[in-house]
Amino acid sequence: MNDTPPSTTLRQRPAGRYGTPTRRPSRWVLIGSLIVAVGIGLVASVVAYRNYGSPPIRAEQIAFDITSDDALDLSFEVVRDEPSRPAVCVLESRAENGDEVGRREVYIPPAEGSMIYTTTLRTSQPPVIGEVFGCSYDVPEYLIDTALTPPGGGMRPSG
Repeated sequence: MNDTPPSTTLRQRPAGRYGTPTRRPSRWVLIGSLIVAVGIGLVASVVAYRNYGSPPIRAEQIAFDITSDDALDLSFEVVRDEPSRPAVCVLESRAENGDEVGRREVYIPPAEGSMIYTTTLRTSQPPVIGEVFGCSYDVPEYLIDTALTPPGGGMRPSG
């Protein structure tokens, strides 16, 4: 007879019935996986914030006036979180069928507070609407060089 009480006897499971026991991953594999998961979460958070957070600069169409079959005046308001930085806004006009018939990049000089600007867009067909496509702080060099002397039609602050 066996001197060991039955509760402390180690019994092996039949391998054919339960399969071979699986080995647990090491602690370093678990820690590494956790670090990778947290890193992916941080990257996803930054991308989501940049794509869905409030924009650093925004512009809104205030009014437009169709002045001829090949031009319209567009007034728009620019609000930015860094008023000391220059910006560029892209404006566009569309024809009755929805095609873009005019586009213009406009240099926005540094200014405190929100500003309203008016500019003329030349078009290739009769326009029916003028819109602000978007704004950015990434001002191209060619706009900075000509900002002080805009070609005919220029841009002027309103109000």
